[in-house]
Amino acid sequence: MLTRSPYYTPDHEAFRDQVRRFVAKEIEPFADQWDEAGEFPRELYKKAAGIGLLGLNFPEAYGGIAADRFYAIIAGQELARAGSGGVAASLMSHTIGSPPIAKLGSDALKDKVLRPVLAGEKISALAITEPGGGSDVANLKTVAKRDGDHYVVRGEKTFITSGMRADFYTVAVRTGGPGMGGVSLLLIERDTPGFTRTPLKKMGWWASDTATLHFDDCRVPAANLIGAENQGFMGIMLNFNDERLGLAASSIAFARTAYEEALDYAKLRETFGKPIIKHQVIRHKLVDMAQRIEASQAMLERIAWALDQGEHPIPELCMLKNQATQTMAYCATEAVQILGGAGFMRGCKSERIYREVKVNAIGGGTEEIMKDLASRQMGW
Repeated sequence: MLTRSPYYTPDHEAFRDQVRRFVAKEIEPFADQWDEAGEFPRELYKKAAGIGLLGLNFPEAYGGIAADRFYAIIAGQELARAGSGGVAASLMSHTIGSPPIAKLGSDALKDKVLRPVLAGEKISALAITEPGGGSDVANLKTVAKRDGDHYVVRGEKTFITSGMRADFYTVAVRTGGPGMGGVSLLLIERDTPGFTRTPLKKMGWWASDTATLHFDDCRVPAANLIGAENQGFMGIMLNFNDERLGLAASSIAFARTAYEEALDYAKLRETFGKPIIKHQVIRHKLVDMAQRIEASQAMLERIAWALDQGEHPIPELCMLKNQATQTMAYCATEAVQILGGAGFMRGCKSERIYREVKVNAIGGGTEEIMKDLASRQMGW
């Protein structure tokens, strides 16, 4: 399979080597243990910050690092080599929780949130989804009513990554009338009176804490408004582009990880007197996996390049997310099939990836939503 791409410079490759060493030393040996424990040590955030993993594409004034999208692709795809979506999801939850603050927040909010988050001292989460609706942001029900120099927040959010352990929550609330024009973003801190969290158990991402958030008349300073009142919808939509690109990148890398595990196993496992890779049916499975991975990676890199050039390939981005998650699903299934009983056992990367297929296909917008959005953007 191809190992070089024209989109990556020597600096990109040096960063890749650094992240790969970090994953091999700090994550991969503990992935099974953390999965079973349902969490990983907070110290990992500081270690990740130490190699520049957390600061990518955030303002340098607050500890960030100027970077194009290919650095983010490298980060997501190298993290996926450990085969643990839960660790990657929570470790990088700031990449969806903090961009609205970096782009729209006041200087005071940026200083308060970005500095400690990018240093790995605090954790950031994004809270959009509600129990009564997923990607239908324009109809969210969590209400924030202005009361002097505070907002009083009442409502619930659910399926929130880093929902239990986060320190800062970027929360979508309704401050105005119905529809997208009444949506705002508020920063809510974990110790706010009336703010409680309930942990959720999941099919996959065991090492990532996920929670339902409850806001019972929480008083939040008006200074915690992110951007202008009733203008939060656009900030949320801008966030979705890079979230979907990141989900696509990691999905492709998880597919590649499953493929590589199956390939290695096929070379060693013998049946009927020869390694199973010598059976034509196994070779064909592996080629089909490789074909889908390479096609998806090429699509990912072309769209990332277009985004970095200032283009807005929204239909292609939606199709990419579906292409990538379908590739992950196919490769996870085929890898477990090739591994046989070994693929059904915990401690196997492909088993873990198989369990985590659906969260990638659902997160950031389901396949159905991606198809509908793509078709609408193309004027159909």
